Amino acid sequence: MPKPSTTDLRARLLAKPGTKTRLETLDPAATHGFDKRAAAALTAAQLVRLTSLQERVWAEAKHTVLVVLQGIDAAGKDGTISKVMEAFNPQGCPVTGFKVPSAEEMAHDYLWRVHHHLPRRGEIGIFNRSHYEDVLVVRVHELVPKAVWSKRYAQINDFERMLTENGVTVVKFFLSIDKDEQRARFQSRYDDPTKRWKFSMGDLAERKLWDDYQAAFDDVLSKTSSEWAPWYVIPANRNWFRNLAVASILADTIADLKPAYPAAPDLPKDLVIA
Repeated sequence: MPKPSTTDLRARLLAKPGTKTRLETLDPAATHGFDKRAAAALTAAQLVRLTSLQERVWAEAKHTVLVVLQGIDAAGKDGTISKVMEAFNPQGCPVTGFKVPSAEEMAHDYLWRVHHHLPRRGEIGIFNRSHYEDVLVVRVHELVPKAVWSKRYAQINDFERMLTENGVTVVKFFLSIDKDEQRARFQSRYDDPTKRWKFSMGDLAERKLWDDYQAAFDDVLSKTSSEWAPWYVIPANRNWFRNLAVASILADTIADLKPAYPAAPDLPKDLVIA
C-alpha cells in the first residue's frame, strides 16, 4: 500500500465549494493513513518550509496571506498557533483574537473590526476566531434576528472575494473535534492547575448548545467555502495530525504564490566593507 502524501491533504480535507458539508459524516479522529511517529518528521519538514516561505513573502512585500482558524471551544485554535505558526517570524505574523465586540466595534457594521485587523502586504496574519462569529455565536444565541444573520453568508463571500481581488490570499481552517474529545479537554483543563485558568463555567453552558453549533458550522462550511477563500475541515481530535494537516496545506497554499526575494539593488562591484 503506498504511503500517504502530504500533498494530497488539500484535496482530501477541502470543503468543496458548492456542496453541502455535514460534520456528522466526517471523522474528527481520522488520520488519512498517517501515523504519529512518521508525522513528527513530516511536520518538522513543513515547518522548515513555512519559515522559508514566510521569509520570502516578507522580503518581497507583494503578497498578503490571511489564515482563519475556527472551531468549537477546545478545538485547538491556540495550540495550532503555538505549534504550527511557530515557524513564522512574529515580526511578519500578526495574530488577532476576536472576542466580544467592544462598544466602539458595536457602533460599526460587523465587518468593521475585521477589516481593521487585516494583515499588510508581506505579512501572514492569523485570525483566532473571526468574522464568522457573526454567523455562529450571533446565530446560536439569537443576538440578532435570522433575517439579519442569514444575509451575512453572502456578505462574507463578497468581502472575501474583494480581499482576494486586492491581493489577499485567504485560507480557512475549521478544526473539528467530537463531543467526547471536548469533554476530555475540558476535564484536563480543570484538573491541571497550570491550565485551569483556561477553564470557565461558561464553557459548560456553551457545551449544552453543541447541536446548535454543529448546525451553524455546517451552514458556514457549506455556504462560505469558495474557490477564492476555501475552507479545510481538519480532523483535530489528534493534535499531531491537526498540526501536520494545517502546516502542509498552508505551506502548499503559500508556495503557489511563488514568493521570491526581490532583486538586489545596484551596488558597487567587489565591495569590501572596512
